[in-house]
Amino acid sequence: GGQLVESGGGSVKTGESLRLACTASGFTLDRADLGWYRQAPGNECEMVSTLTDAGTPDYADSVKVRFTISLDNAKRTLYLQMNTLKPEDTAMYYCAADFGTSVVAVPTCHSRAISEYDYNYWGQGTQVTVSS
Repeated sequence: GGQLVESGGGSVKTGESLRLACTASGFTLDRADLGWYRQAPGNECEMVSTLTDAGTPDYADSVKVRFTISLDNAKRTLYLQMNTLKPEDTAMYYCAADFGTSVVAVPTCHSRAISEYDYNYWGQGTQVTVSS
């Protein structure tokens, strides 16, 4: 098997930046559809950014322009550069990878819209806290 491990979270002030990393072990990420998700207390999980296996990014409207998703496959690491952070960005951030196989993974980021069939792997999350 393999796993995803997130890192890079922390506590920052409004307007500051963080770079999250999601490192894979046991597989490479270049042929996967990848995603960053987040969940704030009391809220459902929401998509932050995705990157298709063809390299096409997508972003939630709330983070467009401020966040950038990227992949360094040599390092087996997916990044999320987060600039101009706001208090509403406070959440646990999770990465996920889908290779289109039959591997089932219970999401660590919880939403009625996300099922165990959507991604093959989920990380355990890294906390981001933004204070004003």
